[in-house]
Amino acid sequence: MNTSARHLTMESPLGLLAVSAVEAGVAYVHMGVEEVKDAWGPEEATPVLEAAVDQLEAYFAGELKEFDLPLAAQGTDFQHRVWDELCRIPYGETVSYMEVAERIGDRKAVRAVGLANGRNPIAIVVPCHRVIGANGKLTGYAGGLWRKERLLSLERGEPALFA
Repeated sequence: MNTSARHLTMESPLGLLAVSAVEAGVAYVHMGVEEVKDAWGPEEATPVLEAAVDQLEAYFAGELKEFDLPLAAQGTDFQHRVWDELCRIPYGETVSYMEVAERIGDRKAVRAVGLANGRNPIAIVVPCHRVIGANGKLTGYAGGLWRKERLLSLERGEPALFA
């Protein structure tokens, strides 16, 4: 267990979420939370966690299009390159895994991009839901394809589908 980690839980249109942070920033957004895990540290408000919950609530209300939070995800240099690129995908838009690979300068890394996308620990904040298959279809999402569809519906301005 990371002794500096703290977390807060919140209700969302996607179910219960838990947001974990360390001193440096948000480290994880846990979806489909049914039980609190020790690895998330104690449930305790910190300025970073309070800001994350506030911004997630504003996002779900359709009032926030870009997160402004310090991030502290653990990953390889390559994963961080992919996650940084995901943050550049504009709200309401989607791109393919190939497009992400091209944007990071390695067209041959499309499968590695898919793996890095799937290992994104800060879903929603780092918008991996905006990456779709080359054929325009939704592909894997760690939180479940129904959550990915709801997030994209919200960003397309279809709140009825999001509720």
